[in-house]
Amino acid sequence: MTILGLAIAIASPALAVQPDEIMADPAQEARARNLSRELRCMVCQNQSIDDSDAPLARDLRLLVRERIAAGSTDQQVMDFLVARYGEFVLLKPRVQSRTLLLWLVPPLVLLGGGLVLWFGNRRRNRAAASEGGASFQLTPEEEARLEKLIAAQESPEKPR
Repeated sequence: MTILGLAIAIASPALAVQPDEIMADPAQEARARNLSRELRCMVCQNQSIDDSDAPLARDLRLLVRERIAAGSTDQQVMDFLVARYGEFVLLKPRVQSRTLLLWLVPPLVLLGGGLVLWFGNRRRNRAAASEGGASFQLTPEEEARLEKLIAAQESPEKPR
């Protein structure tokens, strides 16, 4: 039974939210948790503040909860944090003129790779077809000889 408990503990997500951070209102706490999952820990870089144990992440979680308690909307909280810490605080950057390249490069690279594969496969198929077709073509002499053989087989000669 202890192995099962250990497996469940390992498999469950490690959340860094401390009991003293949790808001009394479950709806507000759910909003705070959703926002915390979208914000980057400035210390850990690729972790949300919801998952990070860093002191700065705790400060950001508390700040999010303070803003929610003050009556700010989710968008207002996000805008406040972006104004204070910059776009880097967002785990998923917004689509703007500054981040357009970031959003467009991956699909363009994927499309370009697909086109390269498609054209390469097409060229290979054409080369195989032209090589295969050339090996099955008969010369005029071979065609004439084949026609003679077919004609001879269709009209058998009388034995002498």
